[in-house]
Parts: sequence; structure tokens; C-alpha cells
Amino acid sequence: MTIDKVRQLYESEPFRPFSLNLADGREVVVQHPEFLAQAPSGRTIVVYQPDDSFNIVDLQLVTDLDVKAGSKPKKSK
Repeated sequence: MTIDKVRQLYESEPFRPFSLNLADGREVVVQHPEFLAQAPSGRTIVVYQPDDSFNIVDLQLVTDLDVKAGSKPKKSK
């Protein structure tokens, strides 16, 4: 996976939570845009969780990005 694909979801308006599915079967959820940081090289990201735990993810091990349902944007009148 490339950092550009992650950025597309990270920068979407409005933000919708998404998960990174890893090659070993784990799922890492990005619940808020402030919970994600990237290394200058763009190869590694850190995803923080609400309980202050975090995951360090090598983007070469991400097999899929999954946008979470239930966070649909509101329609304007």
C-alpha cells in the first residue's frame, strides 16, 4: 500500500473512520485524523487509539483499506 492511498482517506471531507488490513490478518482502525502520524519517508505510520495505545504499521504490509460504514455525510438542504 502507498502513503498516497492512505492520505486520500485521511484527507477526505468529512473524515470517515477506516481500517488498515494487514498481511497477518490484523486490523488497525484509524478512528480520527488526529490519531494518525506518518514517518518522513512515507513507509511507516503510527496509529493511536483512544486509550493511548498505538500501532506502528509498515505500509508494505497493508493489504487493504476499509472505510467503516455508518459514518455517512449529512446532505445539505
